[in-house]
Amino acid sequence: MPTLAPTLPERPEKLKESPVPPIPDIDLKAPEASTELSHHRTELSTHRTALSEHRTSLSEYRTDLSTDRTDMSMRRTGMSFQRTRMSADRTLMSVIRTSLSLIGFGFTIYQGFEKLRESGVIASAHAPRNFGMTLVALGIGMLIFGIGYHLRFMYGLRKVRAKMAADGLVHADSGFPPSLTLITALVLLAIGIVAIISMIFRVGPF
Repeated sequence: MPTLAPTLPERPEKLKESPVPPIPDIDLKAPEASTELSHHRTELSTHRTALSEHRTSLSEYRTDLSTDRTDMSMRRTGMSFQRTRMSADRTLMSVIRTSLSLIGFGFTIYQGFEKLRESGVIASAHAPRNFGMTLVALGIGMLIFGIGYHLRFMYGLRKVRAKMAADGLVHADSGFPPSLTLITALVLLAIGIVAIISMIFRVGPF
C-alpha cells in the first residue's frame, strides 16, 4: 500500500547568474576576425545551453510536483467515498431511531390498554389496539424503506468507486467494512415483525 505522505522531489539548485559573454571588439578586416566571431558564438551557445538545461530541470521538478499533487488528489477522492459511506450509515441510524420510537410507542400503547382491559378497568381496547398496531406498522414500513434506500445507495457508491478505480482516478486501497448500522436495522426489523405478529394473532414471545 503506498504511503499517504509521498516524499517531495528535490528542488534543483538555483542557477548561478553568469553574465552574457561580451561582444568582442573585432576588426572585421583582420584575417583572424572570423575565428574570433566563431569563438564568441560558441560562448553564447554554451551560455544558452546552461540556461536550457536549468529550464529543463525546473520543468521536470514541476512535473514531479504535479504527479504528487495528482496522487494526493486521488487519495482525497478515495477518502471522500469513505466519508460518504459513513454519512449513509448516519442517515440509516436516523431511520432506526425514528422506527424504534414508533415501534416502541405503538407496542407500549397496545400492551398498556390491553392490560387495562384484562383487569376490567376499561371495557374495550379496540381503538388503542388499532392505533398501536398502526404505529408499529408505520415503524416497520419506514425501516424497510430506509434499508432498501441504504442498500441501493451503497450499491451505486461501490459501483462508481470501482469504475473510478478501474480508470485510475482513485487508489481504492481500503475496502468498505460491513455496516454494523445495517445489521442493527435488520435485527430491529425482525423484532418489529415479530412484535406486530404477536399483536395481531396474540401469539409469540411478546
